Amino acid sequence: MDALLLTHARQYVGPGAVPVLLREKHRLVCHDTGFVDAAVARDFEIAHAGAVALRGQTPDAIAAELQERGIAIGAVIANDVFPNTPLPIEEVALETLRQSLEALLIFPYRLTQLLLPPMKLARRGIFVFITSARHLQPEPGFSVATAVRAGTTAFALALAKEAAPFGIQVNVVAPNYLYSEAYYPRARFIDDPSGRREIASKVPMGRLGEPREVGELIEFLVSGRSPFTTGQVLNFTGGWP
Repeated sequence: MDALLLTHARQYVGPGAVPVLLREKHRLVCHDTGFVDAAVARDFEIAHAGAVALRGQTPDAIAAELQERGIAIGAVIANDVFPNTPLPIEEVALETLRQSLEALLIFPYRLTQLLLPPMKLARRGIFVFITSARHLQPEPGFSVATAVRAGTTAFALALAKEAAPFGIQVNVVAPNYLYSEAYYPRARFIDDPSGRREIASKVPMGRLGEPREVGELIEFLVSGRSPFTTGQVLNFTGGWP
């Protein structure tokens, strides 16, 4: 059975996706920036029995490690991350923009270049890109994340057109208002009644999305149970905007 590669497994949608993917018996191979530390990688594999933690950090290093270990990848979840500090456009350093492009667009683009050819030869494969729904209703201060995530979504849709003749599915999951300590910390938005009211005023479902819920959506897309589904953007937003 070909393996499933998840990038940044300890971040963004990773904590919700990993247990669901393992529950469904996927052969899960994970990348994360923390895995440069052998102890962190070992602890992750112990906590998530059946998962493999890669040490490689760049797309080329990941591909080389997969080849060395003899692991064939049949599906990719590109779950890429970059710190999001709200700033007016005129105050954003161009270096910050470049770093965001490198992390959120160039990283998954290069990884796709490396992993797509074997999928084309096999005439099967799946890509799921985790981006953001923020472009649906841009907010002041988030120009970098909004623009770059939208670029990654556009890349995924272009890839879907190119890959479809080879039987390869490409879809996008675009979250917003997904619970995480990085973006919507529990103390402020779940435990605090005023924070819950703030979320309820913006999200028709009246709450933040749960990590497990987005994990279930991602697992469905990589499961192969809907092979005719490709080139789609699934907004995980609780009805927002």
